Amino acid sequence: MRFLPGLMLLLPLASPFAQAELIDDVNDRGELRIALEADMAPFSFKQDGRLTGFDVELGELLAQELDVHPSILVTDSNDLLPGVESGKYDVAINHIALTPELQDRFDFSEPYSHIQAQTIARQEPPRSPNSLATLQGQTLGVVQGNTFVDRGPLVTVAQKAPVTDEEVALAIPFQKGNPAFQASLDKALQRIKADGRLEALSQKWFGMGAKQP
Repeated sequence: MRFLPGLMLLLPLASPFAQAELIDDVNDRGELRIALEADMAPFSFKQDGRLTGFDVELGELLAQELDVHPSILVTDSNDLLPGVESGKYDVAINHIALTPELQDRFDFSEPYSHIQAQTIARQEPPRSPNSLATLQGQTLGVVQGNTFVDRGPLVTVAQKAPVTDEEVALAIPFQKGNPAFQASLDKALQRIKADGRLEALSQKWFGMGAKQP
């Protein structure tokens, strides 16, 4: 088979532009790799030796909408987000708050819920290294009602601090630079919102609907 000289020159130039998008990798594998910690009911936990919870079922619904198999991968806090960042996992569905700090590292789906979380603001300098003020500036979790948020700087502990309410969005992080995957994931979320499946899932696990802005 003979190639025209001009065509032969073009073939090597095409390879740098053939970079696969995350959605292509997901479709080629036929699975969505979903990372979660499985240590917080009712979000994700083991019951009778089986993984279950809101985050687990949300991941299964999204994979179904993307027409791929859900691969639920249990990990810990040290590996969860770095694993998404490195490409080890496609997404993390782990009740993650959409914060400016995380948006610098990841792209996110549109929010699937909004919650009220308590924020404790520091009022005075710590006086003793043995006090709660030693936790000042650290990333902690917030428990309010049936809702838990982690992976975000939502709480700052200090002495004699006023408590205020802050609304945070829960969303799904994935590697930056994948607009086609983002569009597919958002459309999948929109479909399960529109037909009431997300509402039913929230009612099942939390006894209340998924709050939207």
